[in-house]
Amino acid sequence: MWDRMARMQIRRLTEDDLPACGRLALSRDWGAESRKWRFLLEVGEAYGIDAPDGDGLAATNIVTLYGDDHAVISMVLTAERYGRQGMGRALMEHVLARAGERTVSLHATAYGRPLYERTGFRAVATVVTHKGMFTGQASGRTHKADDIEAVVAFDAARFGADRSAVLRRMPGFHEQVRVAERDGRMTGFGGAWRNDGTLMIGPVVADDQATARDLIADLAAGSTLPVRLDLDDSRPDLVDWAVERGVPHFFTTSAMVRGGALPGDQSKLFAPTMQALG
Repeated sequence: MWDRMARMQIRRLTEDDLPACGRLALSRDWGAESRKWRFLLEVGEAYGIDAPDGDGLAATNIVTLYGDDHAVISMVLTAERYGRQGMGRALMEHVLARAGERTVSLHATAYGRPLYERTGFRAVATVVTHKGMFTGQASGRTHKADDIEAVVAFDAARFGADRSAVLRRMPGFHEQVRVAERDGRMTGFGGAWRNDGTLMIGPVVADDQATARDLIADLAAGSTLPVRLDLDDSRPDLVDWAVERGVPHFFTTSAMVRGGALPGDQSKLFAPTMQALG
């Protein structure tokens, strides 16, 4: 009993843990994603369990709280040698307690999905990750964002929860932040950022799919890096559009939710901000 309890000592992770987070990720065939880890350590609450053998971290989990209504779980990892010993479950229960009454969402691989189902999550959508060299042309119908507070306000009305702490960091973290307008009114925004040699597109929030395509094209066009897009397969026209422009299917995950319905208008949300694979 004492040995099992010792293995379950959960602690808050800090920037000093970044090297250990990267090593754990690489050991599970993820990228090191040091910029992503650093960002999430700043905006979220990262927790981990130290490996009982003294070699780095045995498990990690990050929860990002969006106001009082929504929380997102990411970076759910357990070292292979500590699999099926309850560490992942212990961390999940810990972050769910931190989330409280909020609706909680995550993206799940097939490997992680059984754990999430046991802790009350249900699958609500299939997310198809696309990756490749974008061959399309820029639309020329968007421009660089110069007012991040306008972006925050636009997002709040559509996302339905307060993620201003994340969005206000976009100008310093993202390679580009672009907005679309019509008749002087904002109709969408999007961002692109670098992650281990890939240009990640997200968030993309728009009032219609045509605007989302313009934003994606303007963010991706001319990139010398492979582009990654995470798209809901309920939008086949957008999925086909990405494939036709050199960004084919790469892998599939499940979007999962625990609690009530997600806040906001999901039809306006075309790509996540930092949603990670579970």
